[in-house]
Amino acid sequence: MPHFQNLGDLIPRGRDLDKVAIIDLGGEYGPRQISFAQLDAMANGVARALLGRGFARGDRVAILAANRAEYIAAYYGIMRAGLVAVPVNFKLPRQTIRFIFGDAAARLAFCDAARAPDCPGDIARVTFGAAFERFLDPGPFDAVTPATDEPAMFLYTSGSTGTPKGVVLSHGSHIWVVETRLAPGLDRHVYLIAAPLYHMNALALAKLACAAYATIVLLPQFSARAYIEAIGRYRCSFLTAVPPMIAMMLRERELLARTDLSSVAFVRMGSAPVSAALMAALRAALPRACVTNAYGTTEAGPVVFGPHPKGLPQPELSVGYPHPQVRVRLVDGNKNRDADQGVLEMKCPALMLGYHNRPAASPAALASKAGEGRGPLTPDGYYVTGDVFRRDADGFYYFVGRADDMFVCGGENIYPADVERMLERHPDVAQAAVVPVDDDIKGQKPAAFVIAKPGRALDADAVKRFALAHAPAYQHPRHVWFVDELPLASTNKLDRPALQRLAQERLAAASNADADSAS
Repeated sequence: MPHFQNLGDLIPRGRDLDKVAIIDLGGEYGPRQISFAQLDAMANGVARALLGRGFARGDRVAILAANRAEYIAAYYGIMRAGLVAVPVNFKLPRQTIRFIFGDAAARLAFCDAARAPDCPGDIARVTFGAAFERFLDPGPFDAVTPATDEPAMFLYTSGSTGTPKGVVLSHGSHIWVVETRLAPGLDRHVYLIAAPLYHMNALALAKLACAAYATIVLLPQFSARAYIEAIGRYRCSFLTAVPPMIAMMLRERELLARTDLSSVAFVRMGSAPVSAALMAALRAALPRACVTNAYGTTEAGPVVFGPHPKGLPQPELSVGYPHPQVRVRLVDGNKNRDADQGVLEMKCPALMLGYHNRPAASPAALASKAGEGRGPLTPDGYYVTGDVFRRDADGFYYFVGRADDMFVCGGENIYPADVERMLERHPDVAQAAVVPVDDDIKGQKPAAFVIAKPGRALDADAVKRFALAHAPAYQHPRHVWFVDELPLASTNKLDRPALQRLAQERLAAASNADADSAS
């Protein structure tokens, strides 16, 4: 097992570096094959150029671009030089992007041409393409040896629900992630990455593939058709995606039918709830693949759950059993820390150092507030995920829903993800999304947006009857609207705020129609 010291220096130089590291389907060049030697040289060129231009240890350098090989090279080079990489979500509003640059005090931005106008005008930028090639300082470079707890990257999170927070992650924390996930045989895989590299899901897999000496097929952004075509053309064997991406892929029935998907051996889904219906549809489409349901967070990494120590098979909708180096607990509304259902709190080697520019949320600050339980870290060092889980008798964990998505209907707690999983058991429902709408009597009540399976006849009353037959009455959606697609946030998860706005628009339109008919 290799031992790495710098998170940007993961390339296994004892292997044949002429092997293809990245098949890049983005950028302005068309499909390109980048060898490990070329990737290594680019990363060294970035590191040498940054230090040659006077950048100092700990300086922040942002990356604002769609997925491409130079993105990964810049990310590695920044960290090799002892600087801090700041991947930025380019789908955020320009004002929010510029807030992130300012909050991180970024001194330089690597960007692609499409996102260059979103960079603040008062900092230097290097555009991928010819300008990036001129920026590089070719030659050898010995990566700096950082302290274990030295910051390697900031990942900004929660931009859709408030001011983004910069999660500070160290070299040591994510080297632990890489080394923990390494296993014999991973070098035989071809990894398909279409999730954005500013998100933990894609970034962690890119590092794992590099350290494992495996080839990455890199899409600039996700589209269902491009995803399927990449699997068939490049014989991808390892997929990682959030469930809405998989759901969109499965709707391309004709393309799936004529594409050879037999290369797929492993599918890891995470970052959002997985329904039984989606899991069954995926297994039908990829019968040779091992499909797993996973869980992770930006603040505490992607290694949380794994196999059962007694070898018990993982139930299909479970995220697994706690990893031996990760401590978890479920805390219920009565502050019971050994509940069978409650908010997940966790402690592990991948835990963040804190939020940048938010000292009140640091472990040291929280330790001084013992007993108060403020902030995302408890006084005893556990990260409060905000995700509600339940635990079964064998110790397997199941995601229930986000604590802040929960709403109360007539005194009953409702988690939208719970209702969605129930609705997706209907044989004619492809996808469902549930949001609360205001009600004078109940306080709030559930409303559902539904995508019907192709060629199926389905109406709102049938959906409601199914819900009443298969769940408590308070969970049944009082309004059902059929749609062709569901809005996705910048991380390819369901955009619940957008759905709530759409629900209000639908209710207002119905109210106006009723008023017109009555007049």
